[in-house]
Amino acid sequence: MGKVYLVGAGPGHTDYLTVKAQRLLSQADVLIYDALVDAQLLELVPPDCLKLDVGKRGGQPSTSQTEINQLLVEHCRLGKRVVRLKSGDPFIFGRSSSEIQALIQAGCPFEVVPGVSSALAAPLFAGIPLTDSVLSRCFAVVSAHEPGELDWEALARLDTLAILMGGRYLDEIVQQLQRHGRSHSSPIAIIRWAGCPQQQIWTGTLANIVKQTAGVSLSPVVIVVGEVVGLRDYLQSPTDDAETLQDMAPLSGKTILVTRAAGQSSEFSELLKQQGAQVVEMPTLVITPPSSWDALDNAIAHLSEFDWLILTSGNGVDYFFERLLTQDKDARALSGVKIAVVGKKTAASLKQRGLHPNLIPPDFVADSLVEHFPEPLEGKKILFPRVESGGREVLVKEFTAKGAVVTEVATYQSGCPAQIAPAALDALQKQAVDVITFASSKTVKHFCQLLDASLANNSGQALTSKEGKPKSDYPYQQLQNVCIASIGTQTSATCYQLLGRVDVEAKEYTLEGLTQAIVQWATDKSCAI
Repeated sequence: MGKVYLVGAGPGHTDYLTVKAQRLLSQADVLIYDALVDAQLLELVPPDCLKLDVGKRGGQPSTSQTEINQLLVEHCRLGKRVVRLKSGDPFIFGRSSSEIQALIQAGCPFEVVPGVSSALAAPLFAGIPLTDSVLSRCFAVVSAHEPGELDWEALARLDTLAILMGGRYLDEIVQQLQRHGRSHSSPIAIIRWAGCPQQQIWTGTLANIVKQTAGVSLSPVVIVVGEVVGLRDYLQSPTDDAETLQDMAPLSGKTILVTRAAGQSSEFSELLKQQGAQVVEMPTLVITPPSSWDALDNAIAHLSEFDWLILTSGNGVDYFFERLLTQDKDARALSGVKIAVVGKKTAASLKQRGLHPNLIPPDFVADSLVEHFPEPLEGKKILFPRVESGGREVLVKEFTAKGAVVTEVATYQSGCPAQIAPAALDALQKQAVDVITFASSKTVKHFCQLLDASLANNSGQALTSKEGKPKSDYPYQQLQNVCIASIGTQTSATCYQLLGRVDVEAKEYTLEGLTQAIVQWATDKSCAI
């Protein structure tokens, strides 16, 4: 017998997920999730986790509550650790009672993990306190899913209302409150996509809010009614129109697809979010151990024979030092070996292990290592731990041509995921992506492979040639209006080869440099290359 965890995902943005919820997601065998759950949360589960979307979307076919209950029981009986992920808090309009009753009847163990409800978070994001010592001594949280069933006479008398699932019924909500005694001048706020970069806020009165939001899709929203809405004028910059949470941020309103390694840090995504972007992550690399450790183990056993160690990626650093420890060695084994690294991130990974590189080329690209090497290469013995395939062949040739003896050892593999991430595919199909970023040539190649496979599955025909190049009559139509952003010249060369163009290239070949280049592109299109 397994166990079911009913987990609150918070108001939407991943930043507001609880620590316990994150831990449970990282251990999940099965993830059963709702419609309003942030797609980035789906990437927190293990690669082999079964993901089941049971979200209810207004007016569309969806999984019934009975079917959801059955799924929970079935997977629990199979001995699985099941995470039932619900937006907000499981016990605030989360339909958890029905699921818990089904689990109890089936004898399935369960645990409920609270989350931050959008009813509480959305007003906060808008600068609206639900309570105030003068204006609001009580508030009610209301579901307007079935407005005809509510006691509007009682609700109209309360100081403050936080209304969920009311976007489709705004006109009826406004009329009912006024009909039952609420003043037509009573302040009201509508918060859409609370806490996300695309957050929007409308403020007005019961008399004019429907007109203000005419023609706008009000989903998902939280509606706040009460005098406390007026406090927003003091707690946050006032406005009568819709505004974004980060309306002054340069990337506000932009959706950026970030290609990256599965399961690794989202540092780049955070840099973009700080500039106001909505980020969709698309794993395009799967980092795994090499097919054999023999070559690396042999090199580690003879470390003292090498003059230099070259590390060109954080993955290379991680796997090299992990293997060093398995051989009962540590950084002291490198006491007589000089170290060259490529890039600030690689250098930072090395420094975390108490070592400082002897050489970091200023261009942050591997091929500049030879140009800036601080001593003659003739006769130097160089150890080069690298990716098992598709690595730096040119670098090795240049070192060898100058008389160095280079020992290449496979330290890790960098493969392509089995399929495209659902959130990324959905964004591309809806043409909701403004920018796609590439931080290595392999991310470009694997992106094209994944997109090609997905589109071929839909159309029944391959969209690239056997060599991996786009067919002349198919220029990836989904990308025609998307900015292609590259971290540097080598990655750009692959973009030109497979995608036909590059719109933005970082001047400094780092994630920070790429972020700056995208910000420049967004604020001054003349900077595009």
